[in-house]
Amino acid sequence: MQYIFVYLIIINLVTCILYGVDKLKAVARGRRTPERVLLGFTFVGGSLGALVGMQVFRHKTRHLKFQICVPLFMIIHIALIIFACVLFYK
Repeated sequence: MQYIFVYLIIINLVTCILYGVDKLKAVARGRRTPERVLLGFTFVGGSLGALVGMQVFRHKTRHLKFQICVPLFMIIHIALIIFACVLFYK
């Protein structure tokens, strides 16, 4: 179970950094990170990092796709964590 929490910490840090780097690239008009990559990292466990990155960097906050997907993925991740805790600590 501890490996899952280490994974979640790492994936959320990486996701938050990706949102920050993409914001910097957007301001500098550099080569951007594709939305599918940002949402992919969000989907595989980085929903909290995505939400923090969106708020801290004010990035992708107006895109409907991100307004829906990030909280939805977070709800799914929370449900999976609760399920895993109940399953492993029964």
